[in-house]
Order: sequence, then structure tokens, then C-alpha cells
Amino acid sequence: MCIIGAASAFIESTLAQIYKRRNSNGESYGGPAYYIERALHAPVLAGVFCVFLIATYAVGFNLLCSYNLQSTFATYSFYDASVTPAIIGAVLALLTGYCLLGGGKRIVKLTSLIVPVMGISYVLISLIVIFVNIGTIPAMFGQIFSDAFDFKAIFGGVAGSCMIYGIKRGLYSNEAGVGSAPNASASAKVSHPAKQGLVQTLSVYIDTLLLCTATALMCLSTGVERSKAVSGAPYVQNAISTVFGKIGPTFITVAMILFAFTTLLGNLFYVDNALIFLNHKKEPSKRFMRMFHIACVLVVFFGALIKMDVAWAVADITMGGMTLINLPACVALASVAIRALKDYEKQMKVGKKPVFYGKNIGLNEDELDYWKTE
Repeated sequence: MCIIGAASAFIESTLAQIYKRRNSNGESYGGPAYYIERALHAPVLAGVFCVFLIATYAVGFNLLCSYNLQSTFATYSFYDASVTPAIIGAVLALLTGYCLLGGGKRIVKLTSLIVPVMGISYVLISLIVIFVNIGTIPAMFGQIFSDAFDFKAIFGGVAGSCMIYGIKRGLYSNEAGVGSAPNASASAKVSHPAKQGLVQTLSVYIDTLLLCTATALMCLSTGVERSKAVSGAPYVQNAISTVFGKIGPTFITVAMILFAFTTLLGNLFYVDNALIFLNHKKEPSKRFMRMFHIACVLVVFFGALIKMDVAWAVADITMGGMTLINLPACVALASVAIRALKDYEKQMKVGKKPVFYGKNIGLNEDELDYWKTE
């Protein structure tokens, strides 16, 4: 899924750069809705994509993010299933609301600095746990391949097979092909669209090939219990605690607080872009955005209260809607992104700093906004 996802991530992010637009401040913006509208001439489909994006990132993923955070507290003795989730949900919702309504800039800046450090620390901790349990490595890989290619499970109930779960969770992890990352990619300042496409490809490798694999190998190498009762974050916490004791679960909780907070705000950045598109490329009124953000805060609160199966189901359905629109669009426009890559490689080979002109890949002035063909 990582290898396939990296390819689709390159295509969608390069397309987002090619078809991005310039606002009155000279900054760029765009995403799948813009290349679907401009290159495929399908404004209605672009609008439907935006609706799914809003449902995914304002509701589906934020419900799941809030649930995942509160679940990390289940390992502590003070956790009370009837009270603790509501308290955690309320605190997270208030912090999110505070930042959305204009405050919390220092909080956002601090977390953005700490999160990369936590990510590196997480990989190092995973490697230590795997090294301590190095004797179980052969049996672990045997279990991985046995579960992945359990044809009885696959043909008996495809939707519930290990392989299908791997595909779904791999897609959720890196979001490649879903159509979310291009919204951020379009705002990047680069001299050539292929540059941003390659950066996005690298992010998929880091996220899925490194972080997700580290998680899987760490958990399986410890041999801790795998069951519905400890699914999700508690399973990871139990695995780390076999080597680091009580410090392990605490580290995961702190990391999840930071990751969840930045994820919630990042998700709503994508939503803002979709709302602008649906509002005829204009920013919605402040009153509307205030009401919308209040609704988003309530979603964060309720996410901490719902069951895991419900959170995942909502996220899968809404994300599936985005993917079913964006991936076919990427396939239809893949030749444009590939021509851009070849143009980039051609300039690199002769020692030039790659710059982009639409005419070099067969595009005319009418098809572009930010980039010029002359």
C-alpha cells in the first residue's frame, strides 16, 4: 500500500500544483476540486468531492482522532468508562475551539515543533523493543504471512480478512490517493510542480513504511495479547510496557495528545479549502465560519464518547467517497503529471534549476491560473 500510495501521492500533488490558483495576496491554493473542475471540466463532481471532504475531515476523521486519544487513557487506574471519556473529550474540544476562534497560536507553534521530535523518539523506542525481542522475529514474520495470506479467511469473508484491513488502514495512514494532501501541496511555493509531488511521495514512505511498520513489528515481536478489548492504542501501550514499564504507556499518551491536537487542526485546514470552493471561490462569512467551527468542536467532544467500531465505520465511509472520486480523476490526468515529471528530469539532467512553463508539457494559458505558459 505504501508503494502504490507513493505513486498516487505524486500524481495528485503534482496535479494540485499545476492547476492551483493565486489569491489576492499572491499566495496559492488548490486541490482535487480545482483540477477536477479545470482539467476534467466537471464542476458538479468537484462539488461532490468537496462535500465528501468536509464529511471526512470535519466529522469522520475528527471523531476517530478524538476516540483514539481518549482510548490511550484506558490503561490508567483512574480511568472510568462512564466519566473519563467525557472529560477528555471536553478538554480536547475546548482547546480545539480556542485555537479555531483565533487563540492558541503559541500552542500550535509549540506542538508543531515537538511533534517531529516525538515521531523520531517513537521510532527509536520501537527499535529498542524489537531488538530486546529479537529472538521472536522468525515466528513473528511467520505469523504476519500466515494471517495476510489466510485464504480461508479471505474467501470466507473478504471484508473481515487481514489483507483487507491492511489495505484500508494503509490508506487511512498515508491518505495517498484520498485527495486530502493536495489541498496542502497546492499552497507550497516551488519552482516546478514535480518538486512538490516528489516531496509528497517521500512523506508516504516516512509515514507508512517507517512509522506503521515500526508499530507493527514492535507489537508483534512482544507477543502481547491481541484482542478486541485492547485494540488500538492500548495494544501499543501494552507492547511498549513490556520493555519500558509504566513509562511506555505514558509516552504513548503524551505523543497521542500532541499528534491528535495537530491532526484536528490540520484536518480543518482541508475543510476550509473545500468550503471556499463551494462558496464560489470566496471565503465564507465570519458568522458562518464561527457556527461551523462550533459544530466541529462538538464533533470532537462526541468522538471521545462513541465506540471504536462506529468511529472507524464513519471514517471509512466518508474517506471512501473521496477516494472513489479522486483516484479515477488522477488516472484520467496522470499523463499531465508524468509529462511534468519528465520535464523536471530533463532540466535536472542538463544541470538547470527546474522551472515550470505550461507550454513545455502541452498545456495552454486557458488551462492554468498560477503558472504561465510563456
